[in-house]
Amino acid sequence: MNVFQGTFPGRDTGDDGFVGTCPVGSYRPNGYGLHEMTGNVWEWCADWFHPGYYRASPVSAPGGPGTGQARVMRGGSYLCHDSYCWRYRVDARSSNTPDSTTGNLGFRVARDAAPTTAS
Repeated sequence: MNVFQGTFPGRDTGDDGFVGTCPVGSYRPNGYGLHEMTGNVWEWCADWFHPGYYRASPVSAPGGPGTGQARVMRGGSYLCHDSYCWRYRVDARSSNTPDSTTGNLGFRVARDAAPTTAS
């Protein structure tokens, strides 16, 4: 994954192959065929953020609260370094206000999976 390599924050050595962002597909896909799910850029999610939401959410496909002040971000970025950023895991959430902009934040176009029918 594309994360900060070296002495943070002054020197990214690029040992992972990149200093800054990398093109999608630079690393092998995961078991679902998805690329760069951790590192590279934080990814906006459609869900509104609430720190306690998952304590009472549906177990299957929780969609987040109906409203909020901040949106969920997942995945970490090329600026994540193990000396300070423990949230660059796909199961961790961070948040930011929808009007935020930065070079290490992006989005992934996705859609809901088609319902499956029993055969």
